[in-house]
Amino acid sequence: MMPSSGRLFVTAALARTYPRVAWMFRHRVWLIQETFLPLLSVAAFAYVYRSMHAPAEYVGFVVLGAAMTAFWMNVLWSMGAHLYWERDSGNLELYILSPAPLMGILAGMALGGMTTTCVRALTIITAGVLIFDVPFQPTSWWLLGFIFLLTMVALYGLGMMFASVFLLYGREAWHTVNLLQEPVYLMTGMNFPVKALGQMLTHALPAIAMLIPLTGGMDAMRQVLFRSEGFLSVWTEVGLLAGLSLVFLTLARWTLATLERKARRDGALTVKWQ
Repeated sequence: MMPSSGRLFVTAALARTYPRVAWMFRHRVWLIQETFLPLLSVAAFAYVYRSMHAPAEYVGFVVLGAAMTAFWMNVLWSMGAHLYWERDSGNLELYILSPAPLMGILAGMALGGMTTTCVRALTIITAGVLIFDVPFQPTSWWLLGFIFLLTMVALYGLGMMFASVFLLYGREAWHTVNLLQEPVYLMTGMNFPVKALGQMLTHALPAIAMLIPLTGGMDAMRQVLFRSEGFLSVWTEVGLLAGLSLVFLTLARWTLATLERKARRDGALTVKWQ
């Protein structure tokens, strides 16, 4: 008997989550490359801010930015480009032919990737607190957790949309992923307050940057953690993140449905180099 659609979705998501979580314990060398090496760039910016006698929370901005950027990299490489890699390895045919929804499979990829990335992010934050004495003074832990979860939903919804779009574009996915790395570091204010973009360039730039979930999420969390002034108020950015979550998840569902129709109609989507 065929299981219900909800149960099938959950089963597919958990099954796809397991390999990524298990890999974290079986290949522990990744801890050095993915966790300790990023601390070097954090240390560089931290020492620069301290040498300039910048406000103490600026070091916290860098630490939080490095932790959250890990999720952006996971979205690009482990979500956005993943279906493209799965096609080359021959697994995409199994995904499309199976009764499991592609949305459930990608949700599993997101949960697994989020789990491993949380380890890296927590290590960076812990090191920042212990080494640089980052002054965390959150106004509300509940609000901070809510903003973080909302940011993850919007961010991984964007990753699900990227997965199907990159696959449809074929080889251009690789170039697009590389293209989106460095500009996003600037637009999201990874190492500085995002409102500084308006002071240096134009006020329209931070507004455009707010369309990237990482920008609003980090700006809101910095306001809660360090009681600093943000580009927008916390609740305005929470509403924006909720809207982006809805938009990206809806677009992801639509693009994945388009992807499945194309695969079944043309039979060429899973052929290598097409």
